[in-house]
Amino acid sequence: MSLMKKVSELCTLCDIDACAIIYSPYDSQPEVWPSLLGAHRVLVQFKTMPEMEQSKKMVNQESFLRQRINKSQEQLKKQKKDNREKEMARVMFQSLTGKSLQELTMSDLTDLNWVIDQHLKEIQLRMKNIKNKAMESPNHVQGA
Repeated sequence: MSLMKKVSELCTLCDIDACAIIYSPYDSQPEVWPSLLGAHRVLVQFKTMPEMEQSKKMVNQESFLRQRINKSQEQLKKQKKDNREKEMARVMFQSLTGKSLQELTMSDLTDLNWVIDQHLKEIQLRMKNIKNKAMESPNHVQGA
């Protein structure tokens, strides 16, 4: 799909004004979308904006890639944390079936302790909610 088609779709889907001017070493004239007049209109509109507004969301390739790398690193960090929590939950449930915890490191035990605490808090919250619902029930008889 051509770049011009992508710009056209972007304008339609995002309801924005955009233009594309592509210079090629093989052509004496640049390829312009949507037209010379349309591109001129978009550029004039852009240049009349305050400078702060013009550069607010502007990025070059380096800053774009840096943003993408940072976002990917954050996603990876979150995924590692989620995986670790699931791994420790699995260890916790296996220990309930009698599997030994002898081979766990101090770091594993610390993480396991955190997972157990989280599960206990969740259980206590569920018990509190069930108790509150039972107290609000019209069939509940006080003193019984």
